[in-house]
Amino acid sequence: MSDKVTHQFENILFIMHRPSHPGNVGAAARAIKTMGFKYLALVQPRDPDVLAHPEAIALASGATDVLEQAQCFETLSDALASTTLALALTARPRDLGPPSCDIRQAATLSHAHLCSNTSNRVAIILGTERTGLANEDIALCQRVCHIPANPEYSSLNVAQALQLAAWELRYALITPDAAPALPETGKAETPAGSLPASHQQVQDLIQHWEQALIAVDFLDPAHPKKLMLRMRHLLSRSDLTRDETDMLRGVCTAMIKTAGATPN
Repeated sequence: MSDKVTHQFENILFIMHRPSHPGNVGAAARAIKTMGFKYLALVQPRDPDVLAHPEAIALASGATDVLEQAQCFETLSDALASTTLALALTARPRDLGPPSCDIRQAATLSHAHLCSNTSNRVAIILGTERTGLANEDIALCQRVCHIPANPEYSSLNVAQALQLAAWELRYALITPDAAPALPETGKAETPAGSLPASHQQVQDLIQHWEQALIAVDFLDPAHPKKLMLRMRHLLSRSDLTRDETDMLRGVCTAMIKTAGATPN
């Protein structure tokens, strides 16, 4: 593979949210390595020592290097902090949330995103074995993606689902015409402010936006209903740049100041 494609493989992170079975973690590590990827993150695993669990090591079947360098996080938001595109893998339809796509479309979208700038980073998130991802987890993502399995029996083991996602991503990344990169324009390097905002920058904006809405009495914190959830989905799917998040946070500061409140 070319250095460019290798770099794209290294900018994909697989996240398992609250995994309960060590064997699934080991099988996930094997799936990641067989498709040429490297990075696995766990959020609140049931067993805090799951990466060293004998069953995880056995099911990794030689992919112990993926286990050894895997990171554990307290929250999904922490795990996503450095990413610029988050894809939630789920079997259940959602009435409210980010736009939906199938896993092949998600892989193509990921390839285009990685091609657009070398600093971009994609995350694939899988939920618990029993209940999948909660709506609060979905709200942190830019897309919901589905595997078009048998509608009469669509239950996939979490490691199997990760294997299919990893395969689709590999196929998209190694196929030159799957998602062409933007044409060369001869312009200077893209200014830093025009790069996609990171997950953490968007989450900081959403928190600041909530404070501003409360300050101008648009949001009643005692009766928020679904306002902030809708605002979160709006801002998360808007593909904001770093300059745009800074600009909107400036608006928030002005709103709070005008309302007579003190910004945090």
